[in-house]
Amino acid sequence: MRFALLLFILVPIVELSVLIQVGSQIGSFTTIALVFLTAIIGVTLIRRQGFATSMKAQEKMRRGELPASEMAEGIMLAFAGVCLLIPGFVTDALGALLLITPFRQAVAARVSLDFLKNRMNMRAQWSQRDANGNFTQGNIIEGDYRPESEKNDSGSEKNDHIEKK
Repeated sequence: MRFALLLFILVPIVELSVLIQVGSQIGSFTTIALVFLTAIIGVTLIRRQGFATSMKAQEKMRRGELPASEMAEGIMLAFAGVCLLIPGFVTDALGALLLITPFRQAVAARVSLDFLKNRMNMRAQWSQRDANGNFTQGNIIEGDYRPESEKNDSGSEKNDHIEKK
């Protein structure tokens, strides 16, 4: 929570200072045009790459595979789109970095691998451990099993069956 608040405060301050520095060097009109140009190019690239990622995910689902890396890539493309739409050069640079396919795929593979590892280790979180850290069986409840056809509270069904013979 504190990190998000710090990010919410620092990102606009950094963006404004960079915009002021760039604007003083190349002019305010050129800076504004450059911000709009990066937003338009970014949205176009995200649309193309998002469509390609969606098609890869659908193909994996047709084969019965989990499209985990494609889902992570899709989330990163959405984040890249937000970064490119926010006016400023720092967020544009971050969005452009996420648009580089090999970089995005490497990050997506890492994120999806970590996610799957956490899901696979979930049993370890539910299991009980003893003082040495070894897994224990937990409480064992012993009992008997009888099929429903043999169950009867009074036991008369079994006796009736014997008497009829």
